[in-house]
Amino acid sequence: MTTTPLAARGPRAWWRVPQRQVPVLATLALLLVMYGIGVSQYRAFSNIQVVFNIFIDNGFLLVVAVGMTFVILTGGIDLSVGSVVAMTAMVSASLLGDGVHPALVLLIALLIGPTLGFAMGCVIHFFDIQPFIVTLAGMFFARGMCTWISSTSIPITDGFWTSAAQERIRIGENFVTVSVLVALAVVAVAAYTLAYTRLGRNVYAIGGNQQSALLMGLPVGRTKIAVYTISGLCSAIGGILLSFYTLSGAPLIAVGMELDTIAAVVIGGTLLTGGSGYVFGTVLGVLVLGVIQTLITFDGSLSSWWTKIVIGGLLFAFILLQRLVGIRKK
Repeated sequence: MTTTPLAARGPRAWWRVPQRQVPVLATLALLLVMYGIGVSQYRAFSNIQVVFNIFIDNGFLLVVAVGMTFVILTGGIDLSVGSVVAMTAMVSASLLGDGVHPALVLLIALLIGPTLGFAMGCVIHFFDIQPFIVTLAGMFFARGMCTWISSTSIPITDGFWTSAAQERIRIGENFVTVSVLVALAVVAVAAYTLAYTRLGRNVYAIGGNQQSALLMGLPVGRTKIAVYTISGLCSAIGGILLSFYTLSGAPLIAVGMELDTIAAVVIGGTLLTGGSGYVFGTVLGVLVLGVIQTLITFDGSLSSWWTKIVIGGLLFAFILLQRLVGIRKK
């Protein structure tokens, strides 16, 4: 028996990576370049607390983006997430203001999102309606409920809520908040679910080709309902974390968050058509948005609207990259 030398085994090289990982690696490279620019321009940018602050300021967005990742991986979309975040924060603030026990408030708040998500998933599946339309209706419903609860901001003064919001978990001389730990726990559970469970495999199969998934006997309906329920649960958790961050609930809070969430997921390398993407990529996408905001804050001379301009340019670039990767696969 003879063996073929490695050099003579054809054109495959050690440095080649699967094409589905190219967008994620591009996001990682972009993040490192942006961080390098920040460190080179501003001395304080190299402080590890700056990185921790990005997680602190975007913990709620990261949780919501994880839920959106599940939806987009199936080829769907959820426009209701920002409004559900706001409704959860409003309900929490209102109930706490009425003297309801914090434990009961947490339970009620955590039920709001998955209940609405389950309802939207059922409508999408059983009535075969486009997710865009159904979740748009959910967005208007949740935002309307916010105004119905109160037309003005509701401050949160409950002892448990304020202590949880102000708790600092020390890591050497630096610190993170409870929200960061919750967000990282959600990321870990989501990553495990997508990588090692039947639900995760079904999500990727449906996003790759729903018709083929049906022919294979996969539970397409149950899976689609499940991902919108998961997205609703993540939005509810995000709403609670946002109420920790602001210690209030307001009817116009989180306006446009659904767009920031979609941007983070797409920049993180998840295909809008579904079937390809990673939770780790979504984390990188959120960090990219956070670094952009931090760079603009450090500069001090640029308007906050530059954040939107840069994000828009990055979205165009990553959508084009996804298209090019798709063409190469063919």
